[in-house]
Order: sequence, then C-alpha cells, then structure tokens
Amino acid sequence: MALDLSGRTALVTGSTQGIGLAIALRLASAGARVGVNGRSNRSVARAMETIHGDVPDADLIAVPADVTTDDGVAKALGVLPAVDVLVNNLGIFGAQPALEIDDDEWRRYFEVNVLTAIRLTRAYLPGMIGAGWGRVQYIASDSAVAIPAEMIHYGVSKTALLAVSRGFAKEAAGTGVTVNSIIAGPTHTGGVEDFVYQLVDKDLPWEDAQKQFMKDHRPQSLLQRLIEPEEIANMVAYLASPLASATTGAAVRVDGGYVDSILP
Repeated sequence: MALDLSGRTALVTGSTQGIGLAIALRLASAGARVGVNGRSNRSVARAMETIHGDVPDADLIAVPADVTTDDGVAKALGVLPAVDVLVNNLGIFGAQPALEIDDDEWRRYFEVNVLTAIRLTRAYLPGMIGAGWGRVQYIASDSAVAIPAEMIHYGVSKTALLAVSRGFAKEAAGTGVTVNSIIAGPTHTGGVEDFVYQLVDKDLPWEDAQKQFMKDHRPQSLLQRLIEPEEIANMVAYLASPLASATTGAAVRVDGGYVDSILP
C-alpha cells in the first residue's frame, strides 16, 4: 500500500526527537514537504540532518519556534503560512503523586498539551477548509481513557485532546478536511526510558526494566512491550494520505491492545 503525499506540505510540532521525529521522517519518505519544529535552531538542524540521513532527497523546512506561545505560533506561520497536514505532536509528561500536583502544574500541562494544539488548529484549519482538503491530527494517548495514577494531569490533558479533535472534526464536516486523534500506547523514546526508570529498579538492564514496567504499570497491554515511534508514524502517514479520506472524527488506536478493551 503506497502512501503518496507528493505535493503536500506538513507541519509536525515537537519533531526534533522521539515520536515527532519519526513522524516527520515517515511523512518525508512519503513525499511530503515537512516542517520540522523545535525550540532551537540547533535541535531543528540536528533533526533535519537525521531525516536526510534516511531520506536524502527529503524536502524539509526548518521551523524553529516555541509554539506553546502566541509569538511562537506567529513565527511558525511566518515560515509556513499554510499547510495541508498538521500533526499536533508536541506534549509533556511526567510522574507525580496526584495530591502534589499544584495549580501551576495543571495549567502548564493544559497550556502545552491542549491549548497549543487548539491554537495551531485555529490558525491552519480555515486554510484547509478553503482549499477543500486537509488533515489535522492530534497525538493523544491511552492515558486519555485509562488514566494512570502516577500522572493524572497528563491523562486529563490527553482526554481533552479527544474532545478537541472530535469538536474540530464537526467544524470541518463536509469540507474534505479530516480531523482525527491517535491513541498511542506507551512508546519507546528517550524520555520514556527516563520515565520507566522513575518507576522500576534503576539498576535493571533496559530490556528487563521495560518488561517490569509493562508488568507492574501497564498490565492491560496485549503487546506487553513499548511501541516503537515508527509504528505511531505509520498510522499518522496513513491518516494523512488520500487513502484515509473517509476517516474523520475518530480516535484511532495504536496502543498495543487491551486485555479488557476500554474502547470500542
């Protein structure tokens, strides 16, 4: 199944590492012109070099901007005033006891994980509707529906993204623009390795630590391993393609499956 995004321009927020970098690489390999976003020129340049290592002829645009701010969004719009595909990937996570999460931390998670995506959707969706074609995606999480006790602020922010996605899908109804969220399961990134070692014995080798984490903290997973970023990226590329033209308003699962399903 060939995914051809030739002639399309995409912006992937937070695409200098982890899932975002894998998504940018996959979209570039499908022929899209990809805006690589991070906070610094150095991180963006490093990510673009990584992508070019795998896709030498990749058409990449550097978008160094802190899109969690109004000024950062304005800067991104200055570089890419219109896109065909918007992937709202940027997000933060971390473990913290529920009763120790103060108001400022709740606000920070909402600002970064939710309001940033809303702000960018407001900026780019009208152009997609005017063009009669577009794709907006939100990288959510299984934590949206199976709230983890160790990071409820993160889970709540991802639950909000499911509502945001569904609402904007209704706004774009009948226009040729699709809006979807991806429910990603625990994914193997550098940041997640650090997170895993917050919860299991730091002296364990990585493979053993991963197994212990899945057994103790994600026992519902049928996959019983962390998902690789490329597996999330494959779904993003499909949903960005013309092949997914009838999928909108959906929460698509790439979560490793559940022993007792929490979603239809």
